[in-house]
Amino acid sequence: MEDTSITHFLISDSSPRLTREERAAWRAAPGALAGEYLLQAVVGTGGHGTVYQAEHRILRHRAAVKVLHSHLNDKDEMLQRFVREAQLINRIRHPNIVGIYDFGVLPDGSPYYVMELLPSRTLNQVLQEQIRLSPDRALEFLAPICAALEAAHRAGVVHRDLKASNVAVVSDAHPPQVKLLDFGIAKILHPEPGEPGITTDGERLGTPHAMAPEQIRGGVIGPATDIYALGALLFRLLTGDHPFSSANPLEIERMHLEAPVPRPSARAPVPTTVDAVVQRCMDKESDRRYPSASALLAALREALAPPSSPAPSHHRSAPAFVIHAEATLPLGNDDDDAYTTVSNVLDSLEQELCEKGFILAEQMGMALLGVRLLDASPSLKPEELLAFARELHQRAQARVADSRASVHLCVHLGQVDTRQGPGGIEITGGPLTDTAGWIVRDASGFAMTPETQRACIP
Repeated sequence: MEDTSITHFLISDSSPRLTREERAAWRAAPGALAGEYLLQAVVGTGGHGTVYQAEHRILRHRAAVKVLHSHLNDKDEMLQRFVREAQLINRIRHPNIVGIYDFGVLPDGSPYYVMELLPSRTLNQVLQEQIRLSPDRALEFLAPICAALEAAHRAGVVHRDLKASNVAVVSDAHPPQVKLLDFGIAKILHPEPGEPGITTDGERLGTPHAMAPEQIRGGVIGPATDIYALGALLFRLLTGDHPFSSANPLEIERMHLEAPVPRPSARAPVPTTVDAVVQRCMDKESDRRYPSASALLAALREALAPPSSPAPSHHRSAPAFVIHAEATLPLGNDDDDAYTTVSNVLDSLEQELCEKGFILAEQMGMALLGVRLLDASPSLKPEELLAFARELHQRAQARVADSRASVHLCVHLGQVDTRQGPGGIEITGGPLTDTAGWIVRDASGFAMTPETQRACIP
């Protein structure tokens, strides 16, 4: 739906129909109805909207209703951002992300959405009460947050404003139950053709204490941006302080860009092994951070493992053959059948890679990365895997032959970092996971790196 279509819907389809004077006089307040929900009390308010406790007038189901401030109704960007937040949360659907039930428009034209009612307590309030958390307790809180971000990144969404005040604490038991909130400035990594964009390249959005260098520079935003914020949050959980603080926001930005990341162990009783975890999360260069939230979580668990206990995982660097596959559609394409075809092709690629012994190291939007460890089957030669990759590409291209989609494959040889996880071998990083550094393209749709050519072609 185009920007203007959403705005037109929000302005013109308000129900019930009121005159202009009646709409101007109407205000959202306790006692008013938002669809079938009776607004009962204000539980929070911010610069963009107000959240009410509400109850379904028939089913008596309790919920929260977020309403955009009426004075922002004529601001197209605010309308778009409000709608997009509801759409993104609904797209991700994860138990550690607040759930949304309904969307509508109030009589004065203000959009609202209905979501699960959560306690008003946030992780920020927990820190205000306890100052800092023990390392093990910090790990308990960080685990569900990492799970929520992992799901968001798989759905092609970067939160971009991760901080303690955007984490609702449903229960502070052991382990705690938390919900990630506020996707108002989230970034869509792979928008569909024609999908409205509400940010532009170079726009700076975020909270100074947790902004990654690329946010400050107006650079490329990706999952690594959230990994940086996770590192800043972990630092605060462990020490009670932000990693970089100043009364001057510009000075905070300068420190994010230039200053060395402080060590948590220098400010609180934290194992020195945790220092490396925080510092890798907050590396100035995004490609040197952890490749995923789950990889960060695994590293933190290992850093906190007692020295006398068996190591929970074994890390090593291993030679590997990787296949990067990406499906593309022409700009402006709005053919639902083409999207269905692409989805089916990606599912088939994933299945064939797994059947061949590849580990799916990354799946984002319409791209995936399969890794085959060469030392796992020494008898399997790289040239055999190259032949498999060619056949894989041919089969994928045949499946999209009747659509406007195309499939690009690039193969590469090099090193990956691995660990033995509870479900088997996991890919945690290494040069091959930095796909931007080696992917090449060919007009045929199939390409190989020079390293692959030297190893596989006499």
